[in-house]
Order: sequence, then structure tokens, then C-alpha cells
Amino acid sequence: MAKKKTNTEPNPKKNKNEVAVGVVGSGSFATAIVKMLVENCKVVHWCVRSEYVKGAIEQRGHNPSYLTAVNFNLKNLKLTTDINELVSACDIIVLATPSIYLSDTMDKMNCEYKDKIFVSAIKGIIPKVNDVVAHYLRDEFKIGFRNQAVIAGPCHAEEVAMERLSYLTVATVEDETSQKLLDIFNSDFIKMHSSKDILGNEYSAILKNIFAIGAGIASGLGYGDNFTAVFVSNAIREMETFLEAIYEAPRDVNESAYLGDLLVTAYSLFSRNRSLGNLIGKGYTVKSAIQSMNMVAEGYYAADSIYKTAKQKNLELPIIDTIYGILYEGKNAEKQFKKLTTKLN
Repeated sequence: MAKKKTNTEPNPKKNKNEVAVGVVGSGSFATAIVKMLVENCKVVHWCVRSEYVKGAIEQRGHNPSYLTAVNFNLKNLKLTTDINELVSACDIIVLATPSIYLSDTMDKMNCEYKDKIFVSAIKGIIPKVNDVVAHYLRDEFKIGFRNQAVIAGPCHAEEVAMERLSYLTVATVEDETSQKLLDIFNSDFIKMHSSKDILGNEYSAILKNIFAIGAGIASGLGYGDNFTAVFVSNAIREMETFLEAIYEAPRDVNESAYLGDLLVTAYSLFSRNRSLGNLIGKGYTVKSAIQSMNMVAEGYYAADSIYKTAKQKNLELPIIDTIYGILYEGKNAEKQFKKLTTKLN
């Protein structure tokens, strides 16, 4: 049996899409998205965070820090550290930085971007404005929802690197935009679906990270699969309650973009949010757990904003309350989860 190639080589039998597309970010998910796009696009523009990362990719053909097993044919890439260079050259811009760094990157953008499509692959709250990416782009840059899209999971970057079959949902207002994104992302190992629920998909991706921290805490405390199943069952109901309070829309939270993404993030060992929670459950302080990780756990930063929003709307969300208390009020994880067990069903 022939050994499967792990590098991303151009397929001579396949006509590459000529769309001008770029990716902003150089973490694991940004790297995975670039891998997805080079399957279908003749050239992918890639804005990375530093000259070191740019030089390392140009020299070695792979990201020096994340998904290092993914090797790129450099003929498929145009690398830069300048967001203005990337935005000027592209019609579709995929934002894939951690949420806490997005404003630092976007504040440097001073080129013309009217009529360009901005796609958020970010699953967190923007600290500068304490809001989701969709609202940040609309309010700070006057990029309306018609020029936005959101990519939702369930999809771990590590499995994309291994070309394991993964599913993504792209949420857009315009059908034409949706079709363009389906065309450039669909491949043998990526299956795409469309949605109109931009805000619902974005908020659900944020919420599932918070719930995954809780699942990790439970694991670290020694709770088993039976409890985790009940925990996740309650979590999807809390997600539905929150989404309906924030933005009513026709949606089924049992679909993959909602429940599927929650499941993979709560259960998978690839999940950085679950890993953070697991450390806390084992006795690490929140600060030491965060410092011990080499990737950003978006759920930690989002928990504060989501908790406060839920309180403003008088929502009863015991899981969110519990995780917030542990992360931000210094409450004991073991005692808080013991209390939580009496509120789940």
C-alpha cells in the first residue's frame, strides 16, 4: 500500500480556483485553514504575525510552531506580515487570529476594503469592545453583515492536518457569498454546509469553549463519562437559552455547528479549552493553568463577557455561573461542581 502524502501538493488534474483569498493569523487553526484553501485555490495569501514565522515557512515549507507536519508547496503561498498588503490583494479575507489579538491586527488596516468579504474563523470575544467579531467589524470598520461570514465547526486543526474527514458550516447573509466559500473550502476531507445564522453560529462557538472548560474541570476532578453526558446535555440547553435571548432566529441547536461543535470541544483531547479545565480540576490555579499552555484557550476570556450578558438578561445558566465563579471569583472547583450536580438533570 502506498504511503499517504502528508504535504499539500498541487493537484495537476484539478482546476484551481482563481479567487483572491487570504488568511490572517499563524496559529494552528489559521494553518489548518491555509491547508484547506490550497486544495482549491491557485494561490493563498497568508499574513503571519512576524518576520521570523514568515522566514521559517519560506525556508522550511511549514509553520515552525503549529501543525509542523503540514508541508506547503511555496508556489501556492504568498506570505506577508502586512495586513494591508494582504487585504489589498484579496477579495476574501479569513480572520483566524485568537480573539484577544484581533484588534491589534485590525487597527493596522488602513487600506481600501469596501466590497471585500471578511470571514471570521475566530471563536471568542474581542476584549477591546467586549463583543463578538461580527459586531466589532460592523461597528469599528463599518463592514456590514452582507460582507461578513462566520465559519463554525466541529473541526479540530489537528485532524485537518491529518486529512481526517471534517465538517464546517459557513454562515452568510448572501447566497452568492456562501457559494464562493463552499467552492474554495470543499475538498475530499472537508465537507461544507451553509447557514444564515451568523450571530448564532458565532455565539455558539464561543459558548462551547466555556462549556468545554467545565467538561475538563469535571474530568480533572474525577467525574466520569456518565456525568459528562449529563453535563453536555444541560450545556446544549443552556446554549439554546442564551442564543434565543441574544438573537432569535430559525435554528436547530442539534445541528453540527452547535451540538456537534460542543461535543468535539468537550470530549476531544485536542481541545485546548478542555485541557485548561482539566488542569484546574487537578488542582492548578487558574493563572498557572493558563501559563502552562502554549495556545490560547478562548473560553477563559469569553466566560467573563458571557456571564455578564446572561446576568443582564436575567438568564438562569447554572453551568455558566459555576465556570465563571471558578475562573474569575477564585471559588473552589470541587465545591462548585458538587453544588452544580444538584442543578443538572
